[in-house]
Amino acid sequence: MDKVVQDAFELACAARDRAYAPYSGFNVGAVIKFKNSDNLYCGSNVENAVNGVSVCAERSAISHGISLKGANPLEFVVVVTHEADQFVSPCGACRQVLFEFCEDADVPVYIFRKGGEHIKKTIGELLPMAYKVKIF
Repeated sequence: MDKVVQDAFELACAARDRAYAPYSGFNVGAVIKFKNSDNLYCGSNVENAVNGVSVCAERSAISHGISLKGANPLEFVVVVTHEADQFVSPCGACRQVLFEFCEDADVPVYIFRKGGEHIKKTIGELLPMAYKVKIF
């Protein structure tokens, strides 16, 4: 794992630890990196008693990055779950939102589980036959 992904993993762990998940108890942290920036943008899940207004970590990270940098194509995504034994990928809504900011389906998504072990998938593998309106 290269240094930038390792740094993103550490930021995602910190974001996960700050998540607000009183209902599920399942904290998630995410970090994105845009292609034209050295910055890493993190997000954590924020639950609400009305589940439909809750925000996932991946969408939180995208919003954070866009609010500071504007909409740009993604270079990679890192997702860290709350000490899960299994690999837990982004939900369907997050996959679609992430795909919106990809130039192509080959953008890597690193999914970490308990102990720091990870798998690397592409957004295309996570969301085959994705709906795409070309923005980049």
